[in-house]
Amino acid sequence: MEKKLDSISARVDASSSSSGSACGSRRGVTARLKKLFLCSSTKAPSTTTQNSVEDELELSAVRHRPEALEQLEAQTRFSRKELQILYRGFKNECPSGVVNEDTFKEIYSQFFPQGDASTYAHFLFNAFDTDHNGSVSFEDFVMGLSILLRGTVQEKLNWAFNLYDINKDGYITKEEMLDIIKSIYDMMGKCTYPILKEETPRQHVEIFFQAFIKGN
Repeated sequence: MEKKLDSISARVDASSSSSGSACGSRRGVTARLKKLFLCSSTKAPSTTTQNSVEDELELSAVRHRPEALEQLEAQTRFSRKELQILYRGFKNECPSGVVNEDTFKEIYSQFFPQGDASTYAHFLFNAFDTDHNGSVSFEDFVMGLSILLRGTVQEKLNWAFNLYDINKDGYITKEEMLDIIKSIYDMMGKCTYPILKEETPRQHVEIFFQAFIKGN
């Protein structure tokens, strides 16, 4: 389990690094994941039957009851055991079984204490909230996490496109990309080198669109 945890932590760290994470975020994400994966390991049942009973008791302890683990296992790239551990961690953070945007922002801001992560967390929350009902359920969480950690390149691109397509009209405009880039820089705070100038986000967006047009 420790090797599997380190592997997943490494993938999330790599993902955070590639998307513009600030200094110190790597350690925070890894620690958070370890807490998430290990929060219930000290009470491991001695038999398969006890494990199943414990899982059912946990699933019935919240107001939102997630789909059967078998169904989630078929829909994601997580094993049943991984889903059980993820669920315990999710329930520990969100006892109601769902997380609203304010709580999501509060949790996410702990990864980036040196900056303001609220705007980027808003965009990220909307990407996880696939049915747009104002809350992220355990199903929403693991479906998105499965893509980000173990999805194909195409699946990850589709997920990223959905993140940047703020108004969900099927297109990414310069202004939408600029809003996302600005929110990432705000999240990074002062942990950038060299120090970013005010016009830097728009310059990066222009470079991206020019490169994309040339590529076509």
